[in-house]
Amino acid sequence: MTDVMKFEVVDGVGVISIDSPPVNALGVAVRRGIRDGFDMAWADENVKAIVLICDGRTFFAGADISEFGKPPQEPSLPELVTHMEASLIPTVAAIHGTALGGGLEVAIHCHHRIALPTAKVGLPEAHLGLLPGAGGTQRLPRMVGVPTALDIITSGRHVGATEALKLGVIDAIANSDSLRDEAVAYAKKLVADDAPVVRIRDRDDLIAEHRGDAAVFDNFRKKGARKFRGFKAPENIIKCIEAAVNLPYEEGLKEERRLFMELHDSIESQAQRYVFFAERQTSRIPDVPKDTPTRDVKSAGVIGAGTMGGGITMNFLNAGIPVTLIEQTQEALDRGVSVIRKNYENSAKKGRVTAEQVDQRMALISPSTDYNDLSNTDLIIEAVFETMPIKKDVFGKLDEIARDGAILASNTSYLDLDEIAASTKRPQDVIGLHFFSPANVMPLLEIVRGEKTGKDLINTALKLAKKIGKSPVVSRVCHGFIANRVMTVRGREADAMILEGVAPDLIDRVIYDYGFAMGPFQMRDLVGLDVIGRGSNEKTVAGELVARERLGQKKNGGYYDYDENRKATLSPIAVDIIREVAQEKGVPQNPGATEDDIIARLLYPVVNEGAKLLDEGIAIRGSDIDIACIKGYNWPIYRGGPMFWADTVGLDKIVSKLGELASAHDEAFTPSPFLEKLAKDGGRLSAVSQ
Repeated sequence: MTDVMKFEVVDGVGVISIDSPPVNALGVAVRRGIRDGFDMAWADENVKAIVLICDGRTFFAGADISEFGKPPQEPSLPELVTHMEASLIPTVAAIHGTALGGGLEVAIHCHHRIALPTAKVGLPEAHLGLLPGAGGTQRLPRMVGVPTALDIITSGRHVGATEALKLGVIDAIANSDSLRDEAVAYAKKLVADDAPVVRIRDRDDLIAEHRGDAAVFDNFRKKGARKFRGFKAPENIIKCIEAAVNLPYEEGLKEERRLFMELHDSIESQAQRYVFFAERQTSRIPDVPKDTPTRDVKSAGVIGAGTMGGGITMNFLNAGIPVTLIEQTQEALDRGVSVIRKNYENSAKKGRVTAEQVDQRMALISPSTDYNDLSNTDLIIEAVFETMPIKKDVFGKLDEIARDGAILASNTSYLDLDEIAASTKRPQDVIGLHFFSPANVMPLLEIVRGEKTGKDLINTALKLAKKIGKSPVVSRVCHGFIANRVMTVRGREADAMILEGVAPDLIDRVIYDYGFAMGPFQMRDLVGLDVIGRGSNEKTVAGELVARERLGQKKNGGYYDYDENRKATLSPIAVDIIREVAQEKGVPQNPGATEDDIIARLLYPVVNEGAKLLDEGIAIRGSDIDIACIKGYNWPIYRGGPMFWADTVGLDKIVSKLGELASAHDEAFTPSPFLEKLAKDGGRLSAVSQ
């Protein structure tokens, strides 16, 4: 017996029970408990079979993340499963909840597996830039075949019990809630049937057919090339499974360990692990304890049924929260509701929701043109035109209509929330809930904290974000808050560079190669230049393109021309417009920018702006800025976000280059004093915490 392990013998079956709340993570105490349990079972001549089971809400849910980065303690997980595998009597893993990562590796080093119907299994290490390092890549192909193993391990997906049984990951599904009793009965039957002890490592039938078959791996690489771009883990996983097929088991294990360590030490994996922890930090607000009261949000109101308002509405409908949707005219209201329904119907066609769910969600909408219908709503979010007079007018009306204690939220992207709140008599009830477009898809929710926003509102918003499936990041008030403020400078410098003679398609390619889904000019063409090209008194390339009815992909092309397959080529018209605007403004030409020049010019200012946010106290942590950029602007995860990436580049190098750019261009590049000090002291932006 240990603090986490209990051992008892039931009808000749040694039952090893592990209880290490909350998720039976495979920390050193649990690993030692399992080892000791097996040793006790083997030492008892009355034990003819072993059942390994967990108390609490789940089987082993994976590694103990608190041990990440610390010196390993014996037994390591590979040592433990090798020890388990030596059993000369049948072993049965009894699975409930989830068996993930190391948890599944423990289970597949038992001879048999039985699971509750609700259980899920998986090897999600790829999400951390890693691969299963305790035999998972060598054993799963022997259980499910090569193509299925490639899919399961590179995707990191969770597999339900029914599918797991069909694939051969588990051997039986328990028919009752008493998993323990059924697992013991299963083990007793193995003994009664004198079932041979067969180790998975010795199975060969499912991998033999692909021995020497390079095509199965090459085809998988080609199929996943777009999804795998920039990530190291998928390729190493493929190599591990190739080793499982083509090498003896022990040699395959050595290759798995080598490729695991290669990943573990890579910047890409370090970035992914950093993001994993950073995302869990965003809800920790120093002066807002977890036990801070919250307000009930059982109903919501959304003002504005356009693209943004409709997307916001869908988030609440998906969570089962009824929404009163307000528009100025019945025509605009009908159009907005119709778009929401169409979005759901498209999802239903793709099998993401059922037709019944579409009807259920649509039934939660109460469309109206009367603000008074918001009088009893718990939370009201405005998604109206982005001008201060209109926002203040809306909040003035809400101040008169909304019930006491109602949450008044603005979806503003840039404007001063404190000024908006001042148009009410209840600034403590005003908060920013900034969704990113498309609001029903993008995972980021910036929670903007005004000077007088109540702490209970902040805690409510954090819990609400989780309920509607968003990743929250808390920001203080400034122009553009966190994500928009730091990323706007990238667009500014991209515009400046094309006027200096650097081709837009070169800039887009460099940004794409860095890891973004597309470059800034490709993105503008996709979104629509009419969205960004108007509303400026200054002559701009985008404005001139719009003036010539070039709106991007939706009409006549933009920076690019598009063929019938939407293949893009840089437009001669755009090139002429760029030249004209540059000549009119007298911009000196410097077309010979290298890829490194482009990265420094576009992304170093993002780093600098992030440092300013930290210095001003707008962002709580450097890691919050990274999560905002990853979740709001699709900054590549394997780069870790701008703050983490800057640390890998070297802050001293960035400060030096910013100084050069400031001398060559303007003071906008001047390094933040905070960034300069951090570089001088050997600090890290990603580790800054207010």
